Amino acid sequence: MAINQGLIMEFKHETENTRKMLERIPADKYTWKPHDKSMELLKLGRHLASNPIWIGRAINASEYDFAKNPPAPAAPLNTLKEVLDLFDKNVADAIKDLEGATDEKLMKPWTLRMGEKVYFTMPSVGVVRSFALSHSIHHRGQLSVYLRLLNVPVPGMYGPSADESM
Repeated sequence: MAINQGLIMEFKHETENTRKMLERIPADKYTWKPHDKSMELLKLGRHLASNPIWIGRAINASEYDFAKNPPAPAAPLNTLKEVLDLFDKNVADAIKDLEGATDEKLMKPWTLRMGEKVYFTMPSVGVVRSFALSHSIHHRGQLSVYLRLLNVPVPGMYGPSADESM
């Protein structure tokens, strides 16, 4: 099996779980956050919705330089529907990028930098798994804590959650 085929299966599984979590964001709590240093709930959802763009960046280039591409202010997303639409678009784009990725392309080195400062260099496949997939799973975990603190039933990710019957 080609490397991209395994990544596609893993990505689809994880994004289905992430979407289930995003769907639970309550409309009356968009600006809620558990701590002053925390992200607001809907902004965390937007971050999760945006994260799949890193797959295309990892596959279609050899580096990303924040000095040349500073993060632009994100257009505000004001509803959960807008967050879910962005997520669905970015997931579909990422799957297309993965479908076109050869083993050779996935094994080429990729660098994340800020000008001369190099944060890391690893094969593109490692960037897909760590910077895209694991990063999303990390923030999905944050979202699950937000939901728990708001008494919103948390969906199961790898089997039933405490809020779902066994």
